Amino acid sequence: MTTPTYTRADFQTDQEVRWCPGCGDYTILASVQGFMAELGVKREEIVFISGIGCSSRFPYYMNTYGMHTIHGRAPAIASGLSASRPDLSVWVITGDGDALSIGGNHLIHALRRNMNIKILLFNNQIYGLTKGQYSPTSEVGKRTKSTPMGSIDFPFNPVSLALGAEASFVGRTLDMDRNHTQSLLQAAYDHQGSALIEIYQNCNVFNDKAFIALTGKGEREHNRINLEAGKPIIFGAEDEKAVVFRDGRCQVVDRAAVDPSEILVHDPARQDPTIAFSLSRLSHHPDGMTPLGIFRNVQRPTYESAMSAQLVEAQSKRGPGDLASLLASQGTWTVD
Repeated sequence: MTTPTYTRADFQTDQEVRWCPGCGDYTILASVQGFMAELGVKREEIVFISGIGCSSRFPYYMNTYGMHTIHGRAPAIASGLSASRPDLSVWVITGDGDALSIGGNHLIHALRRNMNIKILLFNNQIYGLTKGQYSPTSEVGKRTKSTPMGSIDFPFNPVSLALGAEASFVGRTLDMDRNHTQSLLQAAYDHQGSALIEIYQNCNVFNDKAFIALTGKGEREHNRINLEAGKPIIFGAEDEKAVVFRDGRCQVVDRAAVDPSEILVHDPARQDPTIAFSLSRLSHHPDGMTPLGIFRNVQRPTYESAMSAQLVEAQSKRGPGDLASLLASQGTWTVD
């Protein structure tokens, strides 16, 4: 089979991109289009499915197959497509409101089933499309149009939620870091099974600079904890900070205060998710030191492969199915 040769322009459509000027979604779109051009997969074998929200305009701007579905249900529709067409590369585009509010159940069940779908969760910690209400990831005390005295809801940590749902691949990146984003996209594509990537995405209209601790020129070198497989977790402007696993949890310490052997070496392939979960709890909100990268990347059978094996077994034992006989198997009625 000839490997297609594409450029980013091949994945652009004739649709006007209708996001607010300066929105982080533009950078994410460019990152995904550039990644797809280098992937070597035919556009006809790629599908983008979205729910409702600013991010969910995405399929209109990708020159692939796509579907703009209904609020919160993109993982369910993507699951059905992947189960029936395992030959396709199926991607879900969703936001923090779409995925974690009305779509919460669909998200966690797609992850626990290990459907072979790749979920990109754009997290701007606000409802942007409906003009600035607080979302399931907004911080406590967030003042918005729907919480004029400040939110009293405790927010979700999407990475922790995904790990708790037994997702086999979980990562986190930033909208403005194209190289980092594309490296996670590649790892998610290579992974067989469910993959969730949380992307911190700036909403410059309703929640501007929410991630300044990780993007600001003077702040990012102090706060970005880059997770790299096989490497000790050290960070800071002069690598003066480190992460250790002590007293049953991950902790940030001064690197000079611990023996090098105590510093945690990152292993996303560790089957037990305890340490990955603990890493996700180093920051519940991205206003300080926050891990970025791949938290977990483990292999287990996908839903599609298990279902296919059952179908083969059933056919070998019982032969081709007979739908008419099945429908009439429990008695029928004739209505005059």
